[in-house]
Amino acid sequence: MTTTPQTTRSETFSVLFRTIVDNIETVIRGKHDVVQLAVLAMISQGHVLLEDSPGLGKTTLAKAISTTVGGSSGRIQFTPDLLPSDVVGMSIWNRGSGEFEFRPGAVFANVVLADEINRASPKTQSALLEAMAERQVTVDRDTHDLAGPFMVIATQNPLDHEGTYPLPESQLDRFLMKLSLGYPDRSAELEILDQQGEASTPPIDALEAAVTPQDVIMMTSALAGVHVAPELKNYLLDIATATRSHPGLRLGLSPRAVLSLQRIARALAAASGRAFVIPDDVKALARPVLAHRVMLTAESQLAGTSAEHIIDSVIASVPVPSIG
Repeated sequence: MTTTPQTTRSETFSVLFRTIVDNIETVIRGKHDVVQLAVLAMISQGHVLLEDSPGLGKTTLAKAISTTVGGSSGRIQFTPDLLPSDVVGMSIWNRGSGEFEFRPGAVFANVVLADEINRASPKTQSALLEAMAERQVTVDRDTHDLAGPFMVIATQNPLDHEGTYPLPESQLDRFLMKLSLGYPDRSAELEILDQQGEASTPPIDALEAAVTPQDVIMMTSALAGVHVAPELKNYLLDIATATRSHPGLRLGLSPRAVLSLQRIARALAAASGRAFVIPDDVKALARPVLAHRVMLTAESQLAGTSAEHIIDSVIASVPVPSIG
């Protein structure tokens, strides 16, 4: 059978995707699904919000992704006294040249870990908004582009912890996914003990690049060639409409959320070696992509209903199209 150019692109994409995931999993054990989703988010030019307890590998995951793609990593420890200039940078007067020089902040990296993002003030949190949405920052009326690939992995503490500020809806909507690493299972944790317990240096320090930033940019560009049938686009809109009229929600999905789900569904299809999206791609991604973007009514909160449960019920209730 003659191989079409599209088939070649799909196969190349899936091979690169597996290469990235396999390399990361040499240091992140027992979290295959989370690693895959994080890589899909990066390829889809999206950002990830992690809500987890300390010591579960959030920093290691960010470092592993940036090292695997041959990129740079940055880390911002969000604290109540953190300033927006600490995130994006500032202009400093150079006495020698007699001009202001821009000193870039920690956000100028391929993969940025924003640790405990909800411990900083809303003003500082908002400093990330332009970078996340437009991949640029503006300081003193000058705009500075962020080199691709660019991804923010933010961690947050549960809101009942002391000294936390809730992320505004506008910022939550800019995270493509909300994930949780959680505790590893027993066999995976035993591997961690065997691998790291006797090692003189952490395995992350020995990790090497498996692809290049240009490979990731190429994969991102290839997503435009993944077909989304008209029936599937209507399926996405039916899901959004169902959330906007759901009695348990006071805020349904935004158009940005629908676009995000379509974009990462394309990435999942390409990673699976397909040149077209199927309904199962949408179903598999609905929870991590959509649950953090909806707002529960007070009644739903009092009843103990979760956003994940409502998203599951919406997906179960919307008719699935037949893609010929």
